[in-house]
Amino acid sequence: MVSLNFQETNIKTLLGGHKMSYTVAIVGRPNVGKSTFFNRLLEQRKAIVDDISGVTRDRQYGVTDWNGKTFNVIDTGGFVPNTDDIFEREIRKQVKIAIDEANSIIFMVDVVTGITDLDEVMADLLRRTTKPVYLVVNKVDNSARQLDATEFYSLGLEHTFFVSSITGSGTGEVLDAVTEAMKAEDSDETLRDNELPKFAIIGQPNVGKSSLLNALIGEDRTIVSDIAGTTRDTIHTHYKMFQKEFMLIDTAGIRKKSSEKDDLEFYSIIRAIKAMDDADVCMLLIDAKKGITAQDVSIFSLATRKGKGIVVLVNKWDLVEKETNTARDYEKVLRTKFAPFTDVPILFISVIEKTRIFKAIELAIEVNDNRNRKIPTSQLNDIMLKAVEAYHAPVVRGNTVKIKYVTQLPTAVPSFAFFTNYPEDIKPAYKNYLENQLRSKFKLTGVPIRIFFRKK
Repeated sequence: MVSLNFQETNIKTLLGGHKMSYTVAIVGRPNVGKSTFFNRLLEQRKAIVDDISGVTRDRQYGVTDWNGKTFNVIDTGGFVPNTDDIFEREIRKQVKIAIDEANSIIFMVDVVTGITDLDEVMADLLRRTTKPVYLVVNKVDNSARQLDATEFYSLGLEHTFFVSSITGSGTGEVLDAVTEAMKAEDSDETLRDNELPKFAIIGQPNVGKSSLLNALIGEDRTIVSDIAGTTRDTIHTHYKMFQKEFMLIDTAGIRKKSSEKDDLEFYSIIRAIKAMDDADVCMLLIDAKKGITAQDVSIFSLATRKGKGIVVLVNKWDLVEKETNTARDYEKVLRTKFAPFTDVPILFISVIEKTRIFKAIELAIEVNDNRNRKIPTSQLNDIMLKAVEAYHAPVVRGNTVKIKYVTQLPTAVPSFAFFTNYPEDIKPAYKNYLENQLRSKFKLTGVPIRIFFRKK
């Protein structure tokens, strides 16, 4: 058997010899139900499903488990060979990379349409791989279709299953076959990978999010074009180079509600917001030429409210005419707009020229460390009670407010409880003072922090 020799820059090269977690790719022509099947495996609505052909453009990653084994699943765009359409051409490249990345492949076809020329081309590609291929005939939901589905045996693939993605019938048999080929250590490796830090690249459409991801990993992991809205789904990529390892999440650009064109656009925005939930740190890209907009500020505020670490990246800095203090003045404007949360790293980058893009990763790792920082209670009290002594909370209604004790709460976002005799009498100005003290004494740059006052 000849193995498929697609792109050399596949994920195994990217991971620098790292033992791969187990990955299953779902491939097939457009509109056979790959994304519906993908969502069923993940038991969540992760891929956008619509009856317009070609909704899934990039490969989508998710994690699922079956029979006590955990594995990654890749959903791919519909495979269309020999086409001039820019997106279809890129999808074809993505599908080939997905096949190259995967340990086994689910090849999905549609009983209603029967065998098409596209199915024949795909089957021909897959017969040449040494990897296990599972032919899954979808939409088989009655006995007449069961009979029709037998024509797919003529494709000459060994493992054939009849399923209905919508009802779920037959999916168990597919998963039994897939997990049978897996070793227990493959499952352990997959679990480990999914505990890595996650950095989401967020921002408005067309600021260079996908280009940044591609520049960082050195491969065309996402489709890049100057058509706004090219990325519709969120894309997860495993990064392991230069002794650094994490997951990168590329997201669809978040637009103002007024410019939502259709349901698909709406789902992409929801998906980008959901990507923030999955992330530990958000890397907010801003277009240097356009400057900061109200939309950038609202994306920043949303990430702050969700308690995510934040790194601000001003992209296309190479296109800005510079004088002595251009960067300093630009940064000053940004911090004014981001107030009151101004303790965030701001970096001026050019994705095209690869200027400071790896410094952006170092900052994201630093911010992630800050977000996970656990301060010993004794150290916290020793330092913060001195700060309280240096500047007491103002007297309210004749009551002297006393703070006796402080502790860090066991939460994902750094949160601190101050125990006091009059918790409801502490004003915002004093709360801000305590936050500034926490930030100056303990390294919490780039991280929103929560402060609570409790009755002692």
